[in-house]
Amino acid sequence: MELLHNCYCANQTEMGGDQHNILQSKFNNVMTLCAMLPLLICTCLNSFLHTLISQRLRVMGSLLIIMLVFIVTAVLVKVPLEPLPFFSITMVKIVIINSFGAILQGSLFGMAGLLPASYTTPIMSGQGLAGTFAAFAMICAIASGSELHDAAFGYFITACFVIFLSIISYIVLPKLEFFQFYQDRNKKQKPNQENSVNLMTAEKKQETADPNLSMVKIFKKIWLLAFSVCFTFTVTIGTFPAITADTTSTIADGGSWDLYFIPVSCFLLFNLCDWAGRSLTAICMWPQKDSVLLPLAILCRLAFVPLFMLCNVQPRLHLPVFFHHDGFFIVFMIFFAFSNGYLASLCMCYGPKNVLPHEAETAGAIMAFFLCLGLASGAALSFLFRALV
Repeated sequence: MELLHNCYCANQTEMGGDQHNILQSKFNNVMTLCAMLPLLICTCLNSFLHTLISQRLRVMGSLLIIMLVFIVTAVLVKVPLEPLPFFSITMVKIVIINSFGAILQGSLFGMAGLLPASYTTPIMSGQGLAGTFAAFAMICAIASGSELHDAAFGYFITACFVIFLSIISYIVLPKLEFFQFYQDRNKKQKPNQENSVNLMTAEKKQETADPNLSMVKIFKKIWLLAFSVCFTFTVTIGTFPAITADTTSTIADGGSWDLYFIPVSCFLLFNLCDWAGRSLTAICMWPQKDSVLLPLAILCRLAFVPLFMLCNVQPRLHLPVFFHHDGFFIVFMIFFAFSNGYLASLCMCYGPKNVLPHEAETAGAIMAFFLCLGLASGAALSFLFRALV
């Protein structure tokens, strides 16, 4: 989404007028809403339809469509358009990317659910790495003094290349012995489950045969982790970037730091710390999945909302600025981003491991849905949080 924001800015740099200013001021909120609502809806559909549509079609189809949208976006960077048409086209592209991105994400978490818990971590950390790359590219473009059009074009061509590599990797994946082992183990679990069902009563048989009842049964095993990851992202997206991106430096005094403050202190720092938190779960998974400390730590993150609102967010109408110095904002951002990555990744790793092996793919899809529910809830709340500042 940061790449699309850069693309919008690149196309509209030379456009002036009130319309441009209004659209630019609303871009972060509208972009977040257009991203998260399709993400939520399509993840929900994927949770129910993943057994009807083949995994290969869901993953390959999503990757190809997303790559096509990025190619179109790269072309449009070079085409001058008026602010309103370009704003509208950008939002449509965000809707398409996140719709198919939701299907892709849900499918990947379902696949990871078949593997040991540590293999969910690379999916989570990969998302953080993608954001880090976008923020770093933005800073390099500013430092080099290159035209925004050229920088944005480079962003999207690179994104197309990365997606192409992802397609090649997915084609190779089924040929790996490691993946074949866990896929075969999952297939063997299903006949064993059917044999055990024969020993149940008729009522229990009917419950197991009904996919909806089966999904409810799986949800009951992971509901706390599902709501935990939902709450984590509600707090995060409700604050970042709607509030954090509007914070201004109090020590720049018109110098170069004023230009780099948001790209470095907001976007790059968030993505780096978020990536570090997600990656840490590969070597350390504490607290344990049944510990009360996990939901308690997630609830404590709610404190970041007023902390950021009391930083130097501009313009503001209601609240005073309590944390004037840039150092406060940077410290808050480090803990905010790291806790988001670490706690969310813990929940996503624990979820599929709270169920039987043959239920892991469905559990992964359910966890992905609640992750997206948190993103959509945060997007909706971001309007309220920003209006209260």
